[in-house]
Amino acid sequence: MSGTVIGIIIVVVVVLLIALWIAGTYNGLVRKRNNAREGFSTMDVYLKKRFDLIPNLVETVKGYAAHEKETLERVMQARSNIANSSSIPEKIQGENQLSGALGRLFAVAENYPNLKANENFLDLQAQLKSVEQDIANARKFYNGTAKDLNNSVEQFPSNIVAGIFHFEKMPMFEANAESRENVKVQF
Repeated sequence: MSGTVIGIIIVVVVVLLIALWIAGTYNGLVRKRNNAREGFSTMDVYLKKRFDLIPNLVETVKGYAAHEKETLERVMQARSNIANSSSIPEKIQGENQLSGALGRLFAVAENYPNLKANENFLDLQAQLKSVEQDIANARKFYNGTAKDLNNSVEQFPSNIVAGIFHFEKMPMFEANAESRENVKVQF
C-alpha cells in the first residue's frame, strides 16, 4: 500500500472515532436531559397534589381564623403565582413561596385549639405531610439528575458537544432564604 492510502485510512479512522465520540456524547446528554425532565415531571405530580389541597386547607382555616386574612391571602397568592408560571425557574420560585406561606399558615393554626382538633383540618394536614415527603424525595431525585446533566454540560470535553447542540443547564430546586427561616409562632 502506498503512503497516500495509509494516510487516507488513518484520517478516515480518526474522523470516524471523532464522529462516534460526538454521537455517544450527544446521546448521553439527551439521556441525562430526559432524566432531569422526568425527575421534574415526577416532582410536578406531587406539587400538583399539594396545589389541589391548598383551597380545602385555606377554607378550613378560614372558618376558624377569619381574621388571619393576610396569611390566607399569601397562601392563595403563592398558589396563583405557580399557576401562572411558565418556566421551571418560575415554578421553583413559586413553590418556595408556597412552602413558606404554608409554614406560616400552620403556625397560625397553632393559635386555634378548635382548628387543631378539627377532623377535616387534621386529615388535610396529614395528607399535606405525606405529599410534602413525596415532594422532598422527588426534589432529591430531580436535583440528582439535574446535577448529572449540569456536570456534563460544564465539564470538558462533553461541554463542546453540549455547546454545539445547545444543551443548557437545568436549575436546581433549592430552598429560598424565606423557607429556611424558622416560622415564628406567637401566643
